Amino acid sequence: MRTHQLAAIILCAMLAGVSVLAAEKYGAGVSIDQATPITQLLSRPAEYAGKTVRVEGVVTEVCTMMGCWMALAPDGQPNASPVLIQVEHDGVIVFPVTAKGHKASAQGVVEKIEGGEGREAAQELASAQGTTAAKAPQWRIAATGAVVY
Repeated sequence: MRTHQLAAIILCAMLAGVSVLAAEKYGAGVSIDQATPITQLLSRPAEYAGKTVRVEGVVTEVCTMMGCWMALAPDGQPNASPVLIQVEHDGVIVFPVTAKGHKASAQGVVEKIEGGEGREAAQELASAQGTTAAKAPQWRIAATGAVVY
């Protein structure tokens, strides 16, 4: 596509009120080509324990305190159970609250939540979703990177 054609498309999109946003990379981004479907991961999380995976979906929640976690629901299924994407240490990656509602890809190691910061994040997510701590996620992806579109 020629430069002037691309410029015309962007201008038309802007005039039509369509946002043209560049992808934002967080941490190491994503390098795995094939995404594991979120529903598949959540239906059999123990099979993925200790493995590095990539997931894709829509950001439904973001930690409002430190940006240390976000929740991804399967694309087109905003009411489906999300997967918790959490960074190892606060500040390593900071997910912006403005990511909520955007599509994203995230990559990291699948882990069972045993306690500590993982349990706190899971309980915060449950609260943000209006559910009880008993329904908080039991598994997370310890994120090494993400891309928000």
